[in-house]
Amino acid sequence: MINIKDLKNKIVYRATYRGTKEMDKLLTSFTKKYINKLNENDLILLSNLLDNDDEDLYKLNHNIQTDKFFENNKIIELFKNYEYRSD
Repeated sequence: MINIKDLKNKIVYRATYRGTKEMDKLLTSFTKKYINKLNENDLILLSNLLDNDDEDLYKLNHNIQTDKFFENNKIIELFKNYEYRSD
């Protein structure tokens, strides 16, 4: 059985420490907005999304063609439609 709290902590850490400031901000903001609204399956999908490299995630979020195939699911759709705003 998956410990949801531990999974959430790992997701937040992985979203926050990506290597590029732009992706750190984008993924941290996205994760904080949705993490407490997601069920266990969605959290696993989010964790899987974070397995991808920053360039592919950036292209996905900005609707730029990429060679990487992303299987369509709830998390992919949320991320594709998410707009980061630095407030």
